[in-house]
Amino acid sequence: MTADGQAVAGTPVAGRGVRAGGPLAAPPRAVAAIAAVTVAVLLAVSPWYGYHRDELYFRMLGERPRLGYFDTPPLTPMIARLSTTLFGDTVVALRIVPALCTGALVVLVALAARELGGGRTAQILAAAGTATSVLPLVAGHALLTLTPDLVLWSAVTLCLLRVLLRGDGRYWLWTGALCGIAAYNRDLIVVLLGGVGLGVLVAGPREVLRDRRLWAGVLLALAIASPNLVYQATHDWPQLQMAQALRIDEGADNRASFVPLQIVLLGPVQAVVCAAGWLRLWRNRRVRSLAIAYPVACALILYSGGRPDYTGAFLLYLFAAGCVTAAGWRWRAALATALAAGAVVAVVVALPVVPAASLGGTPVAAVNEVARESVGMRDVAAQTARVVDGLPAAERAGAVLLAANYGEAGALRRWAGEFGLPAVYSGHNELWWWGPPPEGTRVVVSVGYPPADLATVFTRCVPAGRLSGMPGEERGVPITVCRDPVRPWRQLWPSARHYS
Repeated sequence: MTADGQAVAGTPVAGRGVRAGGPLAAPPRAVAAIAAVTVAVLLAVSPWYGYHRDELYFRMLGERPRLGYFDTPPLTPMIARLSTTLFGDTVVALRIVPALCTGALVVLVALAARELGGGRTAQILAAAGTATSVLPLVAGHALLTLTPDLVLWSAVTLCLLRVLLRGDGRYWLWTGALCGIAAYNRDLIVVLLGGVGLGVLVAGPREVLRDRRLWAGVLLALAIASPNLVYQATHDWPQLQMAQALRIDEGADNRASFVPLQIVLLGPVQAVVCAAGWLRLWRNRRVRSLAIAYPVACALILYSGGRPDYTGAFLLYLFAAGCVTAAGWRWRAALATALAAGAVVAVVVALPVVPAASLGGTPVAAVNEVARESVGMRDVAAQTARVVDGLPAAERAGAVLLAANYGEAGALRRWAGEFGLPAVYSGHNELWWWGPPPEGTRVVVSVGYPPADLATVFTRCVPAGRLSGMPGEERGVPITVCRDPVRPWRQLWPSARHYS
């Protein structure tokens, strides 16, 4: 035991206030304070900029509760539905849960450091480093699928640490329950379980696999996740179809950015600590499986063309382990200074502190997609409304909107009441399954579809301008007024489907 109250790596003893094999104890008050400040800051900046395009989509999906959607499991849309029901239909309401999730994440990473033998210094370092990292701040500012993922995966990791370090098989049941819930957000939880499972088979401790509670946990996970699994099986495994579409659409870019973003996701200083954490885990046979799981996950994600942030939860437990080592460094004061400097950069990159009007000309827009896609979404509806208002009264009464992607559809839906917009339809992802416009619809105001494509399915199409004033994906997309489809909508709609 060190002077800081840290256990020597590989020694299964409890930190201060923790009974070996007993329940998880509360973290130091400083950790709770860091978590509370993080939540407060995220809530304070939550109305800045505006809705992210994904938030508008989840809000729209949440209007139609289902066990699953073609491109996403139901958890995040259900959070959007509950948030708007309980707190109001505002951007701040949607961001209450993300802020709370990040506060919980700060505590979970500190607890992971404690479980790995870290004393008070290590736990505070873990909490502060997590609260000032780019990825947790991004996930805490907007409601994304990443938001519940980081919390659920980190909770699973903490349970696995209890199993591996303490031999406490009760946590297999908690692992199963959490994994079952996580499957309602993204099926990628199997990457974490598969990576750690492979690591246990290769490096041990294999005796944890003989615990009957492991199989009880597996059954519990399957029982909880079964409605979502049934939906997937009865809908031709849409998540696999979406994964294939994303691999084709974004795979090359994701692979090219994968390595540099492993550093950017947490921060350069945190990346150094992560490297120390990986080495610490590798040297301890009881948790070497977690060290093995990270490169295994990276290989799988690279092969499939998945996004670099899919490794977020892995990086967080590496950081927690690294904080146990870093707490004993003689130059930890310099480390704290570097973390403070990195925190300033992380806040500027991850949170909406750059004025929205000048965001497009800054590196932040290039690095942070969430910031870039959170500016100007209301303008999508406002500018489309001007086109709709310019239609002759007879046409305006029967017109519909046709959006090329879910962000545009979500924006048009969100502000339809304010601007008096007609119903919106889209062939993108889940929205295609909601069906085409009513038969007999003759006038369409299209947002985002290429005019050349529209000319093949309508008798007449007239350009009506392009979206402007936003730095994200919607900038410059065409608005087109089309009349008289060449075939019935039921025949045209199959060709409108597209996934990305």
